[in-house]
Amino acid sequence: MTASLLLAVLSGAILIQLAVAICISALSRRGVATEAPIADIDAAKPSTGAWPGWREFRVARRVFEDARRTQCSFYLEPVDGAPLPAFQPGQFLTFKLPVAAAHRPDGQGSITRCYSLSDRPDEARYRVTIKRVPAPREQPQAPPGASSNHFHDRIGVGDVVLVKAPAGRFILDPHADVPAVLIAGGIGITPMMSMLRWSLEEQPQRPLLLYYGVRNGGEQAFKEQLSALAAAHPNLHIEIAYSRPGEGDVAGRDYRHLGHVDIDLLRRTLPHGRHQFYACGPPPMMQSLTAALRDWGVPAADIHYEAFGPASVNREPVAPPAGRADQALACEVRFRRSGRTLTWDGADANLLDFAERHGVTVESGCRSGGCGSCETRLISGTVGYEHTPDHDVAPGHCLLCVGAPQSPLVLEA
Repeated sequence: MTASLLLAVLSGAILIQLAVAICISALSRRGVATEAPIADIDAAKPSTGAWPGWREFRVARRVFEDARRTQCSFYLEPVDGAPLPAFQPGQFLTFKLPVAAAHRPDGQGSITRCYSLSDRPDEARYRVTIKRVPAPREQPQAPPGASSNHFHDRIGVGDVVLVKAPAGRFILDPHADVPAVLIAGGIGITPMMSMLRWSLEEQPQRPLLLYYGVRNGGEQAFKEQLSALAAAHPNLHIEIAYSRPGEGDVAGRDYRHLGHVDIDLLRRTLPHGRHQFYACGPPPMMQSLTAALRDWGVPAADIHYEAFGPASVNREPVAPPAGRADQALACEVRFRRSGRTLTWDGADANLLDFAERHGVTVESGCRSGGCGSCETRLISGTVGYEHTPDHDVAPGHCLLCVGAPQSPLVLEA
């Protein structure tokens, strides 16, 4: 083989190796390119964590939970089919409903309402249980509850509703070393069902005591479910109280106590030792019970409650932060739309309580900074929060239910 022929062979071999290397590199790059869009698609899927804003849910089932058919459970499944985040037992969902608010006589607009989750977490669905609210007995000419009646009369299986992610700070302490006392009045049973079912599933050895007060058997929700749970779990003890038993209600079979759930009943029936109390119910029960628990010597850290309706639990006046001058506590708060100018003196826990005490009408929902119903335009001044609200407050706005003035305010309310 001549030198020139050898050189040609070697050059050809090098060129072949170079071509193979180029092909392999090109194929490799093509592989990365085909994988990138798949990764992008996956990244675009809804997160399994709490979602921002509103999400569409379809009603999969409706089930009445009481004999009078006034309390209906709605089983909600996400339209997008993505797994649902696990919520904390006791939290609520916020709904946006196409119902005109009371101050919109033109029939346009929507209202925002919050309803407690009434079951343990489930990746596939949520459950809320809603009681139909009639017109007040003392004001029969007044309209019935707009949101609850909308759910009962207009939302059926297959309908789609807008929902915000679970929120709320009325939650069960997950530590199982302290017995939990769940106290429910009326529809206040809903967050207790979530707490109870979660605890029985996740910490079956924890002692649970449920006190549930209603007027009679026709209004008792989850009757069969509670009986089955008590029979299956020896650490669950249930005390049912009827204030006005019906003709078919039998003491010892349908209920154990005649009257209301109050501090005297707790004193007679609770075992000695430390307990954590969780209470949810109508204003009269909440007013008397929370104060009575404090008077009984229960530490404030062991009393947890969720109140229905405006100003349903009296709170201690808010003490000014240490080091703040007394005169800084008092300031002027102007509600521009209502035409009221008032003096904040620190006697209320938040601006929502303050507004309601002075007859200023403000839309509200959760009363804990989660739903955004009371979000109000802040025209001037500064509002501070004891804790960071769960709701993302829009710039130039504030949440009245968890806010307090840090300077004179002008509010669009």
